[in-house]
Amino acid sequence: MAELNGRSVGLDQLTALALTNYGHFTTLLVDGGRVRGLALHLDRLGRDCRALFGTELDLDRVRALLRRAAPARGAATIRVTVFDPALDIGRPDRAGDPHILVTHRQASTAPLPPLRVGSVAYTRDAPEVKSVGLFASLRHRRTARLAGYDDALFVDGHGFVSEGVTWNIGFFDGDTALWPEAAHLPGVTMRLLQEAHEHRVAPVALADVGSLHAAFATNAAVGVRAVAAIDATGFEARHPAVDRLRATYTARPGDPL
Repeated sequence: MAELNGRSVGLDQLTALALTNYGHFTTLLVDGGRVRGLALHLDRLGRDCRALFGTELDLDRVRALLRRAAPARGAATIRVTVFDPALDIGRPDRAGDPHILVTHRQASTAPLPPLRVGSVAYTRDAPEVKSVGLFASLRHRRTARLAGYDDALFVDGHGFVSEGVTWNIGFFDGDTALWPEAAHLPGVTMRLLQEAHEHRVAPVALADVGSLHAAFATNAAVGVRAVAAIDATGFEARHPAVDRLRATYTARPGDPL
């Protein structure tokens, strides 16, 4: 299913998105007509629209379009992409009429195995924006998977862990949850867990991850997923601290669309 501003989308309307790759998005898990952290997703869309297009996004309209796309029962992963179909690659400063593309796919209910990730030195352009410009991120994911890992973990130019390709990373230091202090996208799932659990934010050097007790990945599509290894450093796949975070997130009620 794909709709642009609530109507069936045509090829011509998607040309600008395909050829210029300028826009932003958020991905939500809708289950039973509810979304965990809905207000945070909407805030992200509004903030990123101002950053990329210099205009306000009609968030009530976004919510109405989400209700149209949500399944009558069960769960679905819905992506809201905001872009300007009239964008001219030579005059991007004139892009100021953002449209709302809503797509969805069936949500996976199968438990996912722990991730094994390979580190790579990379910082996304404008990491605070959830941009549709995924070329470099997906290239690093591809390289990591060809090397035998499940995904890539980004490390900044100073050797500090920042984020995954499409997820945040957290650790357990033996006492509390530890979130890396580095340039990254503040994920909705991460922020919900920070609200619910005692935690600290501090730089995490890649060279020091072996001293930590557990690692986990978070995003809206999968919730909390254990990380079994970073490069050659292994972690306990079923650590109680990670299980507690997962249980907290799963038990959190969603907000009605």
